[in-house]
Amino acid sequence: MNILITGGAGFIGSALIRQLLSETEHAVINLDCLTYAASLDALAPVAHSPRYRLEQVDIRDGAALARVFREQRPDGVIHLAAESHVDRSIRGPGAFIQTNLVGTYQLLEAALAYWQGLDAERRARFRFHQVSTDEVYGSLDESGSFSETTAYAPNSPYSASKAGADHLVRAWHHTYRLPVVMSHCSNNYGPSQFPEKLIPLMLLNALDGKPLPIYGDGGHVRDWLHVEDHARALWTVYSRAENGARYNIGGGNEWRNLDLVQRLCTLLDELRPDPSGAPYQRLIRFVEDRPGHDRRYAIDASKIERELGWRPQESFETGLRKTVHWYLEHLDWCRALRQGDTGRR
Repeated sequence: MNILITGGAGFIGSALIRQLLSETEHAVINLDCLTYAASLDALAPVAHSPRYRLEQVDIRDGAALARVFREQRPDGVIHLAAESHVDRSIRGPGAFIQTNLVGTYQLLEAALAYWQGLDAERRARFRFHQVSTDEVYGSLDESGSFSETTAYAPNSPYSASKAGADHLVRAWHHTYRLPVVMSHCSNNYGPSQFPEKLIPLMLLNALDGKPLPIYGDGGHVRDWLHVEDHARALWTVYSRAENGARYNIGGGNEWRNLDLVQRLCTLLDELRPDPSGAPYQRLIRFVEDRPGHDRRYAIDASKIERELGWRPQESFETGLRKTVHWYLEHLDWCRALRQGDTGRR
């Protein structure tokens, strides 16, 4: 098969492409406009594969998307391209509306026109996988978890833009019969993540002797999913789920932000001690909370385990240690990426 992956130079997309090219015989078209968070270095292990092609295209450009579908003839789409950082969405929501909503609309239109022109066999094989987030469900109290039937209640511009994109995908399936599947993931972590996200941000700040800013009281809870486990889940959903199905994907690792940062500090004390001998936890600072900050996310991933047989392979303890090792071995990459980020988009 020939799979079109949007946002393939991003953190999750690059992990998925690496897996597909190393573990399957499928070909991949990486459609990415290469914004600040993209990293072609993350694709270096597979960049010279004859089954890999890069199309530098913005998903908001309908004419360019139509050309890609016409020339590359994909058998399906896994849609990962998105603006994804909540803090940026609060400072500048417009880019999130344009990319996540308008871009998804343009992609759906291009995919629909292409799918309608396929022969019966290829039409039956084609599908559009919308990759979404648990943030569309809103915030939880101290108990309970999100299921696939949880009502949408997005609280940030980012999550609202993703919820809107989900509704567009559902509408194109219901109205035009475009074959779709959808998945919602919890917080991802692992190698090659852009250093604005919590784990790499805290690691790099600690190593540079900078404050480790924690919103509010540090009691916000997130479920953590290793990116390689997520990539395996995405392919499982794409290749095995029934048309119209929706699955939650979680790691089963709920951590308070404060506890997670303290654990990172302990790992750094062990693996890269501060020259002064002082513990990294001394750098923790509590800062004013993010506006509208969701208190807790938790994923019920029993449906994907029960119906498709997927479950995480990486424990959080082993995955976090591997992640810290990776960043310690790639500090130059991280710092160069940080310096090249203008903060726009």
